[in-house]
This record gives sequence, structure tokens and C-alpha cells, in this order.
Amino acid sequence: MSDASATAPQNLLAVNESLSIPRSELDVRVSRSSGAGGQHVNKTSSRVEIFWNIRDSRALNEEQRQRLREKLAARMTSDGSIRVVASDMRSQTRNRELAEERLADLVRRALVVPKKRRATRPTKASKEARLESKKRHSTKKAERRKTSFD
Repeated sequence: MSDASATAPQNLLAVNESLSIPRSELDVRVSRSSGAGGQHVNKTSSRVEIFWNIRDSRALNEEQRQRLREKLAARMTSDGSIRVVASDMRSQTRNRELAEERLADLVRRALVVPKKRRATRPTKASKEARLESKKRHSTKKAERRKTSFD
């Protein structure tokens, strides 16, 4: 797992410095993986699905909850849960770790607030360069029109 989750207690899934999800809030479901893998796939439940209900989570403040609702609306179920699936590995334990990492990464990226753009004015040189470019373009087009057939 990542460094942040390695330092966190076992009952918390570290997302970032300010947010850790209690594992008791995660609904983990296991099922059989699909695809290639021979007998192993047919007899073991290694696919892991993790559901985390944003609406009922005690780990989030109202601002974080609203931001996650906006950013992850397409991924949310009707009851307000986010679903993450992992079936990459043969091991159920490793797939659970992968699913938890994916959930933490998804939430971490959704919580990033982009910096406000500071309005700036164009420089004098950039204005002059733009006007000079427009003059050249205008002259080029004007020369095409002035062709006389006399």
C-alpha cells in the first residue's frame, strides 16, 4: 500500500492528511472473477467490490461531501455510494488492497480544489505583436484583391 496508509491504524483507510475513511464504513463484497485463469477462477472468490456511502459517512465534513457529490456524481449509486472493483490479481487479499487504493486515489483526486485563476492583463509587447500580426494578415488579403486584368 502507499506510505500514507502504511502509517495509518488498521481500522482507517488514509486518503490524505486531512481525511481517513473508517474501514467500518466500507461495504466489501467478494465474488468469482471472470475471464481467463483456469480452475482457480472457477473455485475462488477473488474479485472484490468496495462500496462507500458518501451520504452517511462520518469521516466527511459538509464541504467535502458536497465536493465529492459534484465530482463523482457519475460514479455514485442511487443510495449515495461509490463502487470500486478489483479483480486484477489471483489473491482476494491483494484485490482488496488494490480496491482500497483505488478508492483512496479516486476520493483524493476528487477533493483537490483547483486554484482560482488570477486575471492578468496582456503585456504591451504582446498587444503590439497581435496588432502587427493582424496588419500582416490584412495586407496579404488586400494584395490578393488588388489584382487588375487591364
